[in-house]
Amino acid sequence: MRLPVNKSLPLAALVLLAACGGSGGGIDEIPVAPMGPAGDYPMVLGPAYSVGGVSYTPADVMNYDAVGVAVVSGEGGPAITVAHHTLPLPSYVEVTSLDSGRTILARVERRGPMTGTQLVQLSPGAAAQLGLTTQPSAEVRVRRVNPPEPERAMLRSGQPVPARMDTPRALLDVLRRRLSQQNTELTRAAAPVPPVGAVLPPKLAPVKPEPQVAPPAPPPPKVARPVAKPEPAAIPRGSLIVQVGAFSSPDRANAVAGKVGAQVSSGGGVYRVRMGPFRTQAEADAALAKAKAAGYSEARIQHAN
Repeated sequence: MRLPVNKSLPLAALVLLAACGGSGGGIDEIPVAPMGPAGDYPMVLGPAYSVGGVSYTPADVMNYDAVGVAVVSGEGGPAITVAHHTLPLPSYVEVTSLDSGRTILARVERRGPMTGTQLVQLSPGAAAQLGLTTQPSAEVRVRRVNPPEPERAMLRSGQPVPARMDTPRALLDVLRRRLSQQNTELTRAAAPVPPVGAVLPPKLAPVKPEPQVAPPAPPPPKVARPVAKPEPAAIPRGSLIVQVGAFSSPDRANAVAGKVGAQVSSGGGVYRVRMGPFRTQAEADAALAKAKAAGYSEARIQHAN
């Protein structure tokens, strides 16, 4: 019995032998560049490291969103790439200029910056697309994103992706305030700590301002109360007097007396206002006229008993 022979096997063997013989080694020595989505995998994190005394631990943070300073370097050439301290390699971020609001999509391919404490390092191509043609650095927002495969492919091949829609001015104001507050907190954290055993100057208690004491209210105006005039001397019998009025209140009687120039005499709880005594009728008539002119129409002339 004859077994069937596959006539294509010799040809495949010849091709395989030719490939091996042409390089002088095995098949695993032929470099094969990953193409398509495989070019983004595997993502690399790497061990923790330090730059200028600051430690960084790479981590795969999907919702990464930070503000800081971007610097421009010569690495990366015209490709739209960035260097970052902790994001996976590779990964993708949107970089927004806090000055213009312009936003670009970039590929994270390197660790850095390796000097200073800047947030991200831009390739010349990324800096140009962001509009940083003359600036060595700029305040930016860096946000990790998951772009579609066509955009990933363009960045992998070194081509720029069209810029995103500009960030609204209101959001830029919020991001700038966030960066300002962040810088203030970093400045406080970097304040020098005195060495152990150092003698610190005593803390002075804050001087509290003395409470403002309102000036005392002025006392109510004093109302001068007329003082009752001393009882007049006894009026001679038969002389003439003008009685202006009789009052139950001494204050009222004194007020009337002061108005017409009379005297107050009391008796039986009644205070009588009298003008005189007068020796002649003419003097009494004149006093009566004065009392009536002052409004006391009930005034009358009397003979002293």
